[in-house]
Amino acid sequence: MTTRTAAGISDAVRSGELSAAEVLEEHLGEIERREPEIHAFNTVTVETAREAARGIDAAVAAGEDPGPLAGVPVALKDNLCTRGVETTCSSRILTGWKPPYDATVVTRLVDSGAVPVGKTNMDEFAMGSSTENSANGPTLNPHDTSRVPGGSSGGSAAAVAAGFAPLALGSDTGGSIRQPAALCGVVGVKPTYGLVSRLGLIAFASSLDQVGPFARDVRDAALLLETIAGHDPGDSTSLTDPVPELTGSLHRGVEGMRVGLVTEMMGEGISADVAARTRAAAEALADAGASVGEVSVPAVSYGLTAYYLVAPAEASSNLARYDGVRYGLRVEASTTAEMMEATRTAGFGDEVKRRIMLGTYALSAGYFDAFYGKALKVRTLIREDFAKAYERFDVLLSPTSPTTAFGLGELTADPLAMYFNDVCTIPTNLAGHPAMSVPFGTGADGLPVGVQVLAPALGEAEMFRCAKVLEDAAAGLSDPTAAGAAK
Repeated sequence: MTTRTAAGISDAVRSGELSAAEVLEEHLGEIERREPEIHAFNTVTVETAREAARGIDAAVAAGEDPGPLAGVPVALKDNLCTRGVETTCSSRILTGWKPPYDATVVTRLVDSGAVPVGKTNMDEFAMGSSTENSANGPTLNPHDTSRVPGGSSGGSAAAVAAGFAPLALGSDTGGSIRQPAALCGVVGVKPTYGLVSRLGLIAFASSLDQVGPFARDVRDAALLLETIAGHDPGDSTSLTDPVPELTGSLHRGVEGMRVGLVTEMMGEGISADVAARTRAAAEALADAGASVGEVSVPAVSYGLTAYYLVAPAEASSNLARYDGVRYGLRVEASTTAEMMEATRTAGFGDEVKRRIMLGTYALSAGYFDAFYGKALKVRTLIREDFAKAYERFDVLLSPTSPTTAFGLGELTADPLAMYFNDVCTIPTNLAGHPAMSVPFGTGADGLPVGVQVLAPALGEAEMFRCAKVLEDAAAGLSDPTAAGAAK
C-alpha cells in the first residue's frame, strides 16, 4: 500500500524529486491490485488522470508551480459533477448521465494541481450508512472485507484506507463523511455549512449537505479543506467569511483549550470499547494541557428523529426532478404519468423510495405542522443547546460511530438499527456546525475506532488543533490506517 502523504507528494512533485506520472502509476497499480476486492469506485478515469499528470509534469519542467496539491491523486464521490464523466449517485436513474460542467470543488482541486482518479461508490443519492444501498453493489471495508465501510461516502473512505488515493472528497448530510471515516480508520471532516461550495453537488437535503475531505492524516485533511473552501458566488448558501487558517495552526496544541465530553453521546447504544476509546481521547487531551469536563447537550437526544423528518422532506422535493424527461433513465410508457411512474419505480432503490415516501408524508396537508414543522423546532433547540455548551467549552468530544464496522448485510433488514449509526453525527448537521472524525486506536475486534471533535460555526482551526493532538496521542496505539491489518 502506498503511504506517502498528500503534502509529501506535492512537495516532491513541485521540487522535481518525483513526477506526477510516477505517483499516479503507483496509485493506479494499487487500484488494479485491490479494487476488484474492495469496489471503492464506480469509474476509474485512467486516461484523463494520466493526461492531467503529464500536464503537471510539463508545468514543473517549465519552472511553474502547479499548486499546493501538485500531482496528488484524489478520489471523488459520485455525487460531484465532473464534466464529461458519468455521474450517477450510484443510482440506476442517472445511468449514463455525463454533466456538462464541474462542481466548484472539482474545479478548485484541478486548479490546485490535484489529479482526480475516479468516481467513488456510495449509498444511492447519499441515503445510507453502509454503502450497501448502491445500484452498483456494496463497497467492502479494506480492513476486513466481511464488514461494511460505512456510508454514504463509503467508497471515498475505502479508497483512502486502501491506499488508492491519499485524498478523497465526500458529502456529509447526517454523518456520511465522519461515520465511514471512523469505520475505515481515516480522517473525515464535515465543514461549517456554507464554508465549502455545494455548486455541482447533487442534492439530497439542501439545508444539511456539505462537501468535505477524507485523508490519512490531519494535516492532509487541513490542506484539502483549505483548497476547496471559500466563497462561491454560484452558491447562494456560500459564506463570505474568510477561510480559517488550518495547516498553519496545527502546531499550536490544546494548552488552555476547554474540551467538553458530551454525556448524551456516551450512553445507551454506544459500545463499551468505543466509549472507552473516547474517554481515553479525553484523557489524552487533558494530558496535553486542555481543560476537560463533561457537558450536557439535551436536545441532541432528539436529533435522530428530527433528522429523519427534515432530510426526507427535502429529499422528496429534490428528487422530484428525476422524471425520465430531462436526463438519465427513461422507461417508455403510453402516457407521461405512466412513464414517470415506471421510470421512478425502476430507477430508485428501496431506501430512496422509503425516504421519498417519508418526506412526502411529512410535507403533506394536515401533517406538515405535526411533523416537519415540529422537526424544525427541534432543530432550533439543538442549535440553542449547542450554543450554551460552547459558552463553556471551545470544542466538544464524542464517539463518531456507536460501534466499529458491522458485518455486510447485518443491518439491511432493520432500517431503524441502520439509522442509529448516525446518532452521534446527525446533530452537527442540524446545527450547521463543523465536526471531524479522527482515528483513535481499535476496538475489541481489532477494527478502527473514530473519535469525533465538534466545534461551533467556523471553529475549524480549534477543531483541527484538537484533532492533531489526538492523532499524535494515537500514534502509540494500534495503527488503524494499515489497510488489511485486522483481516
